[in-house]
Amino acid sequence: MKFLSIPLRRAAFAGLFAASLLGASAQAQGPAAGNGLPSGKIGFINTERILKESAPAKAAQQKLEAEFAKRDKNLQDMAARIKALSQKLDKDGPVMSDSERGSAQQQLADMNRDFQRKQREFSEDLNARRNAALAAVLDKANKVVKQVAEQGNYDIVFQEAVYVNPRIDITDKVLKALDAPSGSQ
Repeated sequence: MKFLSIPLRRAAFAGLFAASLLGASAQAQGPAAGNGLPSGKIGFINTERILKESAPAKAAQQKLEAEFAKRDKNLQDMAARIKALSQKLDKDGPVMSDSERGSAQQQLADMNRDFQRKQREFSEDLNARRNAALAAVLDKANKVVKQVAEQGNYDIVFQEAVYVNPRIDITDKVLKALDAPSGSQ
């Protein structure tokens, strides 16, 4: 399996694991309806859809946007000031004295360095908060997936797969349960 990427290897191992579980289940229970197939029930959820479409994910996104809007606006204003100063320096630089031009260039360099630092901090803070918010949404979603799986008598539910038959996709059920006022069915 050297030629498979890590996600594909995980999916392959998960598939083999599921097949072995279903095989053991089939041996214990016998063939389903005489067709020789295991009687296990398999489900799949599309995590990406849950992170985009669920009410908790949308609420987390809106909260992040509101929390970081002021800092984003400040960065945009700072970028506009840097651009204006750069344009002024380009336009007026040839007629400025050496000391004025040197001072303006130093001011521009300082502003640029400060802007880059603040932009880096903004990105790091936003990514950290986004990751925490997504982890909370995924934690809640996993609890709902477990509820849906238990209520639907699923033997196994996958989150990653190369191919999924739409008949085993339970993402809509999970979204409906997540979006319910109490967060469950």
